[in-house]
Amino acid sequence: MIDTLKNWDTQLFLFLNGRHNSFFDVVMFWASHRYFWIPLYLFFFFLVIKYYGKQVWLVVLAALLLIVLSDQISVHAFKFVFLRYRPCHNLLIQSQVHLNDGCGGTYGFISSHAANTFALAMFLFLLLKDKLKYIGWFMFPWAAFVSYSRIYNGVHYPADVACGAIVGMGIGVLVYKILTYAHQKIYGAK
Repeated sequence: MIDTLKNWDTQLFLFLNGRHNSFFDVVMFWASHRYFWIPLYLFFFFLVIKYYGKQVWLVVLAALLLIVLSDQISVHAFKFVFLRYRPCHNLLIQSQVHLNDGCGGTYGFISSHAANTFALAMFLFLLLKDKLKYIGWFMFPWAAFVSYSRIYNGVHYPADVACGAIVGMGIGVLVYKILTYAHQKIYGAK
């Protein structure tokens, strides 16, 4: 059963990764680079300041915890446990992989990009949904776009991305609950 799922994942990867062109090579290259998203992160920070004022320090601490947890869990609880080669390191399909940027580390299950972006998307959605009615319509497609770029760029299988998204959203919920608890203890209300 596991071999069948891995085979389907590989075939889906080869199909998706095989659909590329020079325009999307540039788009997906930049979509995968975290520094490209700095203006967006600053905009998120602006929103948090706008809606949380002097309490912003608590949200920033929670966001730092969120990123540390999602990044470290994706590496130490998954990549270094499952030891699944990235497609670009898999000798059986390496010659078929459209590699749009460097290959990265040896192991790819789960995608840290997916875990990090979906953790942030879920956290910000929960944090701001009462203040910005349609924030989820932006946050989750953004996280999916960044995550998909990892398949396009040849460094992750679809299962790496899907499982990274699930783990990331779970971490987003967990850190939001921690923030809510801390906020109630410090400020006495939500």
